Amino acid sequence: MGAKFVLIGSGLAGGLLAAYLGRRGYEVELFERRADPRAGNFVGGRSINLALSTRGIHALHQLGIAADVLKYAIPMRGRMIHDKSGDLHFAPYDVDPSNCINSIGRAALNSSVIEAALKYPNVRVHFSHHCTEVDCDTPTATIADASRSFQVAGDAVIGVDGAFSAVRESLRRKLEPAFSFDESYLAHGYKELTIPPAADGSWQMEQYALHIWPRKSFMMIALPNPDGSFTCTLFWEFEGPRSFATMKDDDDVRCFFEQEFPDAVSLMPELLDDFRQNPTGSLVTIRCAPWYYGGKVVLLGDAAHAVVPFYGQGMNAAFEDCVVMDECLSEFGDDRARGFAEYFRRRKGNTDALAELAISNFVEMRDKTASSAFRAKKKLDHFLEATFRGKYLPLYTMVTFTRMPYAQAARRAQRQDRIVYFVISLVALLILVVIALTVIRLIKS
Repeated sequence: MGAKFVLIGSGLAGGLLAAYLGRRGYEVELFERRADPRAGNFVGGRSINLALSTRGIHALHQLGIAADVLKYAIPMRGRMIHDKSGDLHFAPYDVDPSNCINSIGRAALNSSVIEAALKYPNVRVHFSHHCTEVDCDTPTATIADASRSFQVAGDAVIGVDGAFSAVRESLRRKLEPAFSFDESYLAHGYKELTIPPAADGSWQMEQYALHIWPRKSFMMIALPNPDGSFTCTLFWEFEGPRSFATMKDDDDVRCFFEQEFPDAVSLMPELLDDFRQNPTGSLVTIRCAPWYYGGKVVLLGDAAHAVVPFYGQGMNAAFEDCVVMDECLSEFGDDRARGFAEYFRRRKGNTDALAELAISNFVEMRDKTASSAFRAKKKLDHFLEATFRGKYLPLYTMVTFTRMPYAQAARRAQRQDRIVYFVISLVALLILVVIALTVIRLIKS
């Protein structure tokens, strides 16, 4: 058997990475602080539904589990925009109707990747065990469960333990002051709510769409679930004249929803209970560097590059990390130091680009999706994509429906926009010139 990897965190990317490593014949010990989600221990109220798209599907396909996972998903072909008046506007995601994003519950996906990892006898998973620190030189992880604390050594420790990673903190202490770290919070938080199925078990809104209620400085979204329900998420300021902080009682909550989301509130019989009981989560962007220490410690997923969820790419990007890590380990074999360094080089610039795209898309979703100008721009994007196939691709298409590196997609979109705006300006100028010449001729005649 090959090297031993100690993985910290068996969330989405942790379970998937364990499967990739197990397939390569490595010994894998995976430690997760939460209970086993396969036993029904998943805690709701804190998870934004996941939007599985091309990058994530490719990572699953490499392990042969994509088709099984997609059985739990519902395809969303576009955005259904809800005006305050109750009017609906559907905007397809792409000119190709087969291009869609897939709504899937976190528990179902988490369980699937853990099962994929456990197919390999060289992979062991330990739930209800959390990491308190890592000795980067040995490398050894200190693990604690309900009754004791102990140490687990390996050839490498991989931190897949989320935005508030204990492995990253140990790496930071080891490398400081050469370790850069930036943690940036939005002024908005989020709260999970629910639209249950109709009495006959059907969906109460369009099933194959991501629903958005854009309200300028805030918004609510809803994603469909296989049981006929929708998982809703309210994104709202923590503080301010109208904010989470001003909701003092049930009457405040009911009044706010009736004013802002009148077509949704009638579908939410448990609104007040959900609002009281579900916690208000924070939205954080984390950038750090480097993600590795020699061939001994490395970070992956949110531990390395947490992003806000508004492009639906956080999980897809973490799955793509697993693919790239697998490629680098294959390319450099036992030279893990070179493999980890190359993985960092390939991913850092792209995940930084994604962080910017995700924040920009929040502004687009909450401020612009309700405007006729935005809808006209999307129609122009689809017209150009259909007319100039392979030459013009909208930014959303490049990010969501291709595996083009995020940074490359952002640069290409900027170039395309400059060309389009130049052509539009030139046409407008030509029209003005023609009008002016026509007026002059009329005056002279």
